[in-house]
Amino acid sequence: MLILRRSDVQETLAGRETEIIELVADAYRLHDEGATALPHSTFLRFPEERHARDRIIGLPAYRGGSAPVAGMKWIASFPGNVAAGMERASASITLNSLENGRPTAFLEGSVISAKRTAASAALAARVLTEGHPPTGVVLVGCGVISLEILRFLAAALPGLTEAVCYDMDPARAEAFTGICAAEVPAVKVSAVADLTEALGSHPLVSFATTAGEPHTDLSACLPGATVLHISLRDLTVGTILGAVNIVDDADHAVRERTSLHLAELATGNRDFVTASIGALLRGAASVERTEDRPVVYSPFGLGVLDIALAEYVREEAGRAGRGVTVDDFLAG
Repeated sequence: MLILRRSDVQETLAGRETEIIELVADAYRLHDEGATALPHSTFLRFPEERHARDRIIGLPAYRGGSAPVAGMKWIASFPGNVAAGMERASASITLNSLENGRPTAFLEGSVISAKRTAASAALAARVLTEGHPPTGVVLVGCGVISLEILRFLAAALPGLTEAVCYDMDPARAEAFTGICAAEVPAVKVSAVADLTEALGSHPLVSFATTAGEPHTDLSACLPGATVLHISLRDLTVGTILGAVNIVDDADHAVRERTSLHLAELATGNRDFVTASIGALLRGAASVERTEDRPVVYSPFGLGVLDIALAEYVREEAGRAGRGVTVDDFLAG
């Protein structure tokens, strides 16, 4: 059993944004071709009121193709951690042998989870703005995911030079600008205290918040905006129904009271979903853009991305001699 700590994962993935984006694109293509197995995520919630916002999610997955891999991510989201100076999410990933089913690697998973999420967002931004790449982005929510999204957008959209960030906590937004200056110096980031002002700043918008219920529309956005709805529960039902909606997988994204799920409950159908990102990448679908309708990308976050990236980390870390090998983890 190879055990890869957070530092092992970070060192392995540092500076590899472009490779990660292409790995995510390949996983989406395979998924659209039917070469994956992806059961619904399992949500563990708790009966106590003090844990009302907390959850732990299990995401089993299999990626087929020329380099098959199987495993599971187990990720906890405890929003109260932020006020205590801790990261909201923590995760672990187990990879299993496809010869005998035995676990082969155990990885710290929060870095992988954040980077595959950001790579998915950046990939969608590149695909959905092809021909008219933006020079600026609006970041709603100033946490770890938004920082990674900015990092990956800078790799996917080389012309990106500006970002405006907004957070319900203005001090958090101001602190975020300093972090971005150090981590993504190619993009100038400024903070604003008003969400409406932020939304009208640039044609590319990213939501990465901890919102549990829809709280905004996109009326303040520029015409024909491209919206990366990464946190899934920010936009009102009316906004979803008035948008061109792209998902990673409708069966996954339209559930668990996401904005899309609420739209399905309101209409009784999923006709508002236009296409999947995998179909767009394979040329099996296309998007017709108009100035009066935003394009909204709402990815549920498929476990196959975590497993694909974890396998990449396992291979690269192994070559570099990183991690700790426990020979007697299993009997015999």
